[in-house]
Amino acid sequence: QVQLVESGGGLVQAGGSLRLSCADSERTFTTYAMGWFRQAPGKEREFVAAISWNGGRIYVADSVKGRFTISRDNAKNTVYLQMNSLKPEDTAVYYCNPTIGSSLAKPLYDYWGQGTQVTVSS
Repeated sequence: QVQLVESGGGLVQAGGSLRLSCADSERTFTTYAMGWFRQAPGKEREFVAAISWNGGRIYVADSVKGRFTISRDNAKNTVYLQMNSLKPEDTAVYYCNPTIGSSLAKPLYDYWGQGTQVTVSS
């Protein structure tokens, strides 16, 4: 079973910032590309950002480019998503998952954790 725990979500006003964390408690994914995905109410889950295992490749969805930054600290087994200039349309549950594919946008597993809720008020 995948052991990834997302945290850092919350309620923030538009224009604010949050930093999400994805902890790999079993040290399973330090050599995997990792990504963030989100799912808003009534919508399909969508890709947000991904980073290769060593940070050498980064991909970010156009909808968040210039506002969100993905990073990782393999020594801490954690992947981060720094979210700045948040908009109400960023409201969603955010999930992490190992990723595959040429642009690292495809989740490796069908299993999703509980995620972390981000709510942006206008």
